[in-house]
Amino acid sequence: MRAFGRWFLLVLLAVLVLQAFFVLRIAGMNLLAPQSTSFERSQIWQIVSRQGRLPWRQEWVDYTKISPGLQRAVIASEDSAFTQHGGVWWESLEKAWEKNAKAKAVAEQRAQRRPDAKSTHVKIVGGSTITQQLAKNLFLSGERTLWRKGQEMLITLTLETVLSKQRILEIYLNSVEWGEGVFGAEAAAQHYFRKSAAQLNDWEAARLSVMLPRPRYFEQRAQSAYLASRAETIMARMGDVVLP
Repeated sequence: MRAFGRWFLLVLLAVLVLQAFFVLRIAGMNLLAPQSTSFERSQIWQIVSRQGRLPWRQEWVDYTKISPGLQRAVIASEDSAFTQHGGVWWESLEKAWEKNAKAKAVAEQRAQRRPDAKSTHVKIVGGSTITQQLAKNLFLSGERTLWRKGQEMLITLTLETVLSKQRILEIYLNSVEWGEGVFGAEAAAQHYFRKSAAQLNDWEAARLSVMLPRPRYFEQRAQSAYLASRAETIMARMGDVVLP
């Protein structure tokens, strides 16, 4: 029993040290931009392993050098309540859980009707805010476990406590993926439109924002009807977005 107590204290201490590390790293982001994210390093490894080289585009630009249209488009597309919530949009998360539960129930019913059929993968819908996405990309792996989700929540709350909304959006826009080896607003603007992030018009900004959930997929389907239609929808919503 005494040994168990020692192990528990050691684990607790390790968890506290880890949280302190995250707090210090995030506090430093008030002054210094992160050099890379956990997600970027993972992508670098995959690209090099697959291609034997590293085609990579990324260039940090200040918040004021990113088109306000792109800022509005990304918020409209990814997290319309960004300036209102404290990092977690509980209403959106609840809807995502309900959608996931319904999808799982349908899959189970199909399996019962056709027990000889192959297992059908159920796509899990996230409902993550911009801050949650940044928390995951900065520090965490892509695995879906209860521990990782709990850690994501703690990092999300730390980001919201230590950084301003504008700084969170600035880091997000400079580090989010927009294609294979294409990271950040400046790289995306140059890659797709041959212009700087500051020069993007609302239509171009809307198209980039629509790519975010599946950037590598849409990189290969830049002229898809869905991309154009969804961009029109985002453009209609951009006027209602309040920037931080």
